[in-house]
Amino acid sequence: MPEFRYDVEILHLLVSPQHAYFGRARDGAAEVATVDAAEAEVVAGKGIVGDRFFGKAAHMDAAVTVFSVEALEAIAAELGAAAFDPMLTRRNVILRGAHLPPLVGEEFTVESGDGRVTLKGGRAAHPCAWMDRMLAPGAHAAMRGRGGVRCQALTSGVLHRGPGVLVSPVELDPVRAGEPHRLKPDRLP
Repeated sequence: MPEFRYDVEILHLLVSPQHAYFGRARDGAAEVATVDAAEAEVVAGKGIVGDRFFGKAAHMDAAVTVFSVEALEAIAAELGAAAFDPMLTRRNVILRGAHLPPLVGEEFTVESGDGRVTLKGGRAAHPCAWMDRMLAPGAHAAMRGRGGVRCQALTSGVLHRGPGVLVSPVELDPVRAGEPHRLKPDRLP
């Protein structure tokens, strides 16, 4: 099996014990404690310790969301908006340097600091309508196809903010990181 290694930078590690976006967007987001952690402990089969999806049966196969900041930058440019705060997307692992949609259905590893975590890309992380309120009008539609990848944690370990390596069995095109990706019929989850 081929192995492709990509230098990435883990910009943010979001850990939040509660949901912030529920109900009607017009009512506003809930005030919840959200941490942009320097490191995040990942537990196999459960997700990120302290996060709202940790150990929840309904989310075991999608407890960790990995997102490319280049996608967010492309969306802001398309909408003619200033740069968006990546934390508002509520994705757990926000990185720079790789086109992520081809990882749907694939096992891949993120190495950072002295940590190494293997994830399985389960499905695309579809945006919610809240993105129109939290980022900009039109962001919900613009984020489709590039909202990140919802993953299952296959191994335990610690991820660290800063330089890292994404190890993939499929070739990823870093140049396309901000572009939408459409799954081919043979790649549907």
